[in-house]
Amino acid sequence: MTDYNVFPDYKTRKEIINGLCGKYKFIKHCFAGKSVCGRGIDVLHIGNTKNRVLYCGGFHGSEYLTVLALLKFFEECCQAMQNDNPVGEYKIGNFLSIRGLTIVPCVNPDGTEIALHGSDAAFKYKPLVEKVCTDTYKWQANARGVDINHNFNAGWCRLKQLELKNNIKCPAPTRFGGNHPESEPETKALTTLCRNIDFERAIALHSQGREIYCSFGRHTPVLSFRLASMFSQASGYNIAFPEEIATGGGFKDWFIEKFRRPALTIEMGLGKNPLPLSDFEEEYKILQNILCLGAVV
Repeated sequence: MTDYNVFPDYKTRKEIINGLCGKYKFIKHCFAGKSVCGRGIDVLHIGNTKNRVLYCGGFHGSEYLTVLALLKFFEECCQAMQNDNPVGEYKIGNFLSIRGLTIVPCVNPDGTEIALHGSDAAFKYKPLVEKVCTDTYKWQANARGVDINHNFNAGWCRLKQLELKNNIKCPAPTRFGGNHPESEPETKALTTLCRNIDFERAIALHSQGREIYCSFGRHTPVLSFRLASMFSQASGYNIAFPEEIATGGGFKDWFIEKFRRPALTIEMGLGKNPLPLSDFEEEYKILQNILCLGAVV
């Protein structure tokens, strides 16, 4: 098993992914697109290609434990398929032949790089980052200062009004949703992936709070609530409803509104972002139950 007690910057992720693809020849690896700074947005898949679930992480730069969680879970699933190992309590390899797993471990590679390595990682956008942020380790947005999880076309106009009400009017480390929905290549990459592949459901990993968000508007399917209840029972996470400024514009919101299928946001860990790397193993043990259930139920 790969050592996941590492900071998952672009170079490290590339090494981990290349290692997995070399060891498990059945992995399908491609790119959903490129970030503002030209970094690839990896997509990894195992199992059934007709019926799939989608797990995404790394929407916000400082929430990089979500990247580690998805890569570790993916490797455990690869081991399960190859060696018939259980993952937690589940013989998940059998289920993956029925319902495949696709992961996008880091939707926002530039944001993650900025949070880990500072404004130099933003390349030509370095002056913008330095203008709006002094504590880059807390950075959440992409390199252009757009919060990817405020940039999806679901309740975006209402969210924009709330941003203005909160004096969020221009690029910022967090919560600026851009000048129009899907203005950012990272957002477009994920929506294009979902339009091209018929995913049964989607899970978006964030941090922190040990909370589950499962609804958006009147098209939320009943299965979203049922999955949230199962996830809550298995993990001890609370089912919650977002504060006003966090309602709309998110990937989970867009997936529900666009496809009228289940989508959930899972907030891993407790504390302040960025959560310390030392929290990862403990938090992953709790999260693993949710990730297993999302694929098998």
